[in-house]
Amino acid sequence: MSGVSGDGREAGRGPVLAAGVGARAGVTEGEVLALLRAALETAGRREPAVAVLATAEAKAGEAGIAGAAARLGVPLVTYTAAELAAVDVPHPSRTVLGAAGTPSVAEAAALLAAGPGGALLVPKSASSRATVAVARLPAAPGPQPPPHGPGPGPHTRTPRAPVPPGPAPARTRKAGLP
Repeated sequence: MSGVSGDGREAGRGPVLAAGVGARAGVTEGEVLALLRAALETAGRREPAVAVLATAEAKAGEAGIAGAAARLGVPLVTYTAAELAAVDVPHPSRTVLGAAGTPSVAEAAALLAAGPGGALLVPKSASSRATVAVARLPAAPGPQPPPHGPGPGPHTRTPRAPVPPGPAPARTRKAGLP
């Protein structure tokens, strides 16, 4: 994989994956991590590539899920059943809908955590008490200029006029300056 380092991160980018987790009560941290490692291996990635762990709001208190996020050193984000149900997923489940009020937890949570432009990299896989899916965060658009317009504190910028498309203007240097 071009541009991917040995730890699964993209060159110059850091963590690029969001992992979604669904689970039954009593799931262990070890079970969540083992399932996540297997999913990452499928994608040719490793744990350092994970930027966030996501789940249903109702599962936020599950020690196995919270422990997995802590072990990975990533935030645990949660979504309501309504937020999860609004996500179009490739593998909805009637069983999950009956139990959680949404047809998907793992895939939907991974996609929501990846944000707009994110894509499912590894569809849901399950163990006896957990389900994991992995989504890729959208590609970084390259170096970005500082934001324009009002901002916090006394340092605000005036918005710049849009630059017309075409070749960049030639730059000149003043004598004696780099």
